[in-house]
Amino acid sequence: MQKCIITGKGKQFGNNVSFSQRHTKKVWKPNLQKKTILVDGKKITLKISTQGIRTLKKQGLIK
Repeated sequence: MQKCIITGKGKQFGNNVSFSQRHTKKVWKPNLQKKTILVDGKKITLKISTQGIRTLKKQGLIK
């Protein structure tokens, strides 16, 4: 599933619009990364967006 656990970011849908105004479906996916975090001495692997990684770094959970 393309969803960040921390920020809740998911897929966004819309249209590509060409110069001739032809509309085709398009999907924008979030930039998800796999990160391993130590929580209570246990390693947990999460799929987090890059913005979520920045948030965790600010809180001091990731170094």
